[in-house]
Amino acid sequence: MRYVPEIGRLTCALLAATAFYSSALPVHAQGMPGQGPVEVGIVTAQITTVPYSVTLPGRAVAFESANIRPTIEGIVEQVNYRPGVKLAAGDLMYTLQKDRYAAAAGAALAEKTGAEEAVAAAARTVERYSALVGAGVTQAQLEAAQTELLQARATLSSAQSAVTVANLDLAGTEIRSPIEGIPSVSEISVGAIVTANQTTALATVTRMDPIYVDMTESSARMLRTRNRIDSGDLVRGDKMDVALTLEDGSVYGGKGTFVSPGTTVSTTTGALELRLQFDNPERKILPGQFLRVTVTVGTSQAILVPQRGTKRGSDGKLSALIVRDGKAARVVLTESGSYQNNWIVTDGVSVGDQVIVDGLKTLQAGAEVLPVPVSIDENGLVVDVKAAPETGAESPATDTNAAIKQ
Repeated sequence: MRYVPEIGRLTCALLAATAFYSSALPVHAQGMPGQGPVEVGIVTAQITTVPYSVTLPGRAVAFESANIRPTIEGIVEQVNYRPGVKLAAGDLMYTLQKDRYAAAAGAALAEKTGAEEAVAAAARTVERYSALVGAGVTQAQLEAAQTELLQARATLSSAQSAVTVANLDLAGTEIRSPIEGIPSVSEISVGAIVTANQTTALATVTRMDPIYVDMTESSARMLRTRNRIDSGDLVRGDKMDVALTLEDGSVYGGKGTFVSPGTTVSTTTGALELRLQFDNPERKILPGQFLRVTVTVGTSQAILVPQRGTKRGSDGKLSALIVRDGKAARVVLTESGSYQNNWIVTDGVSVGDQVIVDGLKTLQAGAEVLPVPVSIDENGLVVDVKAAPETGAESPATDTNAAIKQ
């Protein structure tokens, strides 16, 4: 029993030490209701002009593309281009053997010359018979001569057509690019036999500057956007600004223009197909690439709430803490999209409300708070604390900035 006083003294010492260390803990690290004000960073809700943009999936499509095929049969004598090196329209790509087609063209020309002489002779006969009708030449003879002239002219016309065909075949021995663009690797080599209008292309020439980007937009969302414009909630700009995000996440420097607005809604997807055009001098965009297209339709007036100051519950509702009567109060937000690192809020906060965006880690609704104005950078981080108006010195939040960051 003599140890009881010792135990009592030891217990009292432990209680005293516990009370001392508890009182030494900073109140802002606890953030519980009834434990004193907690320093928090706040931004004041204001009406802001917000651009209304939609992001749509897109796919790059060549501005022009031509499959190169021969129009005649022949043996390839020479491949005259280098794959990947830009061609102008009319540049020579392949040369076929010409001898046979040159001979055929010469024969057709000879037949044409003979037909021209036959026409001239028949014309002279008709002219002579016309002057001698009734004086040694009968009407029947004149009509026969006129018939021969018509036949000679028909033969000449056929010969002229044969010359044209022969010349076209001869020209077909030189296969040229029909468009400006970048040629692919040749599918055939010197010595290969090609045929007229074969199904396999010799090569493909693709023009990529400019380039098209096809995208689809939901007809339902387009109707909602039009209703917002009609109601005045959304102010349409003079023109729609179009930006392109590449596959690596970088934003393409060129600006796009609309080429073909959607006119028909797909019966299977309920979407409209739209086509844009972009300059592509460096060929960064290649046909077939999947891209993201951001179209800015207009602007609207809205309240922006930084996303770092909000959380979404298991029920899907978005909420934030605001300063109300010196305490943190949780409010449910209604949002209609996002802009940069902010939610576009249509209900839940009003102009002038102080939204808590920093010091949220242990903060609970009902806790007393000491609001400190802060600013948010483009990455959604607190980078600046405003000076206290009473002294012009920096707010204590500057020294405790690391403690109040979420």
